[in-house]
Amino acid sequence: MRLRRAAAALALALGVLAGCAGEEDPGLLPAAAGVEVDTPQLRTLKKDAGIDPCPATEPSDEPDAPADGLPAVTLPCLGGGDDVDLAALRGPLVINVWASWCGPCRDELPVYQRFSEQYADRVGVLGIDFNDTQPRAALELARDTGVTYPLVADPDSAVAGPPPGLVPRGLPMVVLVDADGRVVHREAREITDVAELEDLVQTHLGVRP
Repeated sequence: MRLRRAAAALALALGVLAGCAGEEDPGLLPAAAGVEVDTPQLRTLKKDAGIDPCPATEPSDEPDAPADGLPAVTLPCLGGGDDVDLAALRGPLVINVWASWCGPCRDELPVYQRFSEQYADRVGVLGIDFNDTQPRAALELARDTGVTYPLVADPDSAVAGPPPGLVPRGLPMVVLVDADGRVVHREAREITDVAELEDLVQTHLGVRP
């Protein structure tokens, strides 16, 4: 029995690594119940990194909520702050779904930061730390890569799965949301330069560089 459990745990761990590379099945770990993403230490780390507060949202159960919008999931702000009701968000918005254990995610975080700085008055940027049980490592990575745009935490993988989920494939994921709250583009890919994001935003959100 112990061997069987050990083999299952190893398979899950390998699945996560495969998912990071963009395989069809993200190989998610079991729900990470009890992961604290808001502690005094994490708040201090977030403040020292200069990460922006999470956007304020109202309950999204209004009748005009788009059927093709973000999932009706409320996520805590990484390192403290207001919870974010994803379904209440409106764009133009770029969402970067990442994790501290994902190598390509580490490489692309500075690109999202540069985009955020250049388009702060026209396009919002939000990061979702997905399937990550190490919030301190996530905040340290954000600090080390210069990320200051808002970050929410999803240690339980609440946004996994096919639509309206956001992660049917491996990480990293880029998600675009229009002014009506509709998800107009979602893709598992590593963003290597700002021009890639500019092209996606122009094509799917109509925002020109």
